[in-house]
Amino acid sequence: MPGRPVPLDLAGAFARFRNADAERLHFAAHSHHLWPDATRDAQLRAWDDAARLADDKWDHVLGTVWPSVSAGIARHLGLADPKTLVPAPNTHEFVNRLLSCCPTERPPRVLTTDGEFHSFRRQAERLAEDGLIALHAVAAEPFATLADRLIAAAREMAPDLVYVSQVLFGSGFALADLSGLVERLVAPNRLIVIDGYHGFLARPTDLSAIADRAFYIAGGYKYAMSGEGACFMHCPPGVAPRPRNTGWFASFGALATGDHGVAYPQDGWRFAGATFDPTALYRMRAVLEWLDTEAIDAALIHAHALALQGQFITAMARAPIGPFVADRLVVPLSEPARGNFLAFEHPDAAQWYRRMHAAGIITDFRGTRLRLGFGLYHTAADVDRLVARLRRL
Repeated sequence: MPGRPVPLDLAGAFARFRNADAERLHFAAHSHHLWPDATRDAQLRAWDDAARLADDKWDHVLGTVWPSVSAGIARHLGLADPKTLVPAPNTHEFVNRLLSCCPTERPPRVLTTDGEFHSFRRQAERLAEDGLIALHAVAAEPFATLADRLIAAAREMAPDLVYVSQVLFGSGFALADLSGLVERLVAPNRLIVIDGYHGFLARPTDLSAIADRAFYIAGGYKYAMSGEGACFMHCPPGVAPRPRNTGWFASFGALATGDHGVAYPQDGWRFAGATFDPTALYRMRAVLEWLDTEAIDAALIHAHALALQGQFITAMARAPIGPFVADRLVVPLSEPARGNFLAFEHPDAAQWYRRMHAAGIITDFRGTRLRLGFGLYHTAADVDRLVARLRRL
């Protein structure tokens, strides 16, 4: 929020996770974000509601909990109608459901990048092995021309489905102009899908201009601070009205009528799956309510992370340590189109990861890239502790 100092000090709101291992320096906010204390009460509330309501709990989950969650998500994404949103326990469900909307008279043409996360990459590559889809992956690098190269590839191959990340998980580079990209990719009967898992509540995101054109997938494991099992998708109205991969929850409201046939609702719930553990939705509701109470939005979260990134790189500039030098950054600090983690290119990334893990510094790596993530549970003092511990290695 304008005028609010960054970085923030919200350590007290994460006391249970932080105090569970006070010596641990957890700098993997882009992977498993620590949960705020409010989520513990929410977890217990889910249990108590199940005990209190038993079979009737689903009326409460779908009639009270989920509407509150979807309204909060919609606010952060600039969506006018929360009913375009649908939950799932993981993004892989959404990937398969979207693929099931593609043509069947020929292998569907799928356009993506070579920087997509495994939930899409693995499934798409396996289908391509058997010729079930025609897959084309545009090289993510050089980043500056990625959007233009995606658009050029779309003109050439006329894809049925375009799948691209808002923030690339292996580098942190962000496609900042989502509206401009989608506008140039739109074509009749084409599905455009944005994987926002590294962008939701990490970068300011306004989908209002493309809400009627693009799907948007994200979840709670990372910057939404809600843990596993709380994923969601925005579904543009009228696009792909009857996914072949469909679960019985898509007709949840009509179960008692005994109607035959495969009917679908008009809203985002047409992409619903089947029975899931609703506990994660309770946690996400608690996080969204806490953010609202604290007047924290994605812009403030992003500014907080950027301030901590700058503090860390400044310290490394004074006395470099191993891979942590500005010249090894995959996306430099001078690039505003980046997410809330830093990726360092180093041939010994795996060894550095293990060395730091043994010293109580939690990071992660992908191939030769070591990733260091910053979240709301970090303070400037935490970065000082990180630097001091690295110097002792």
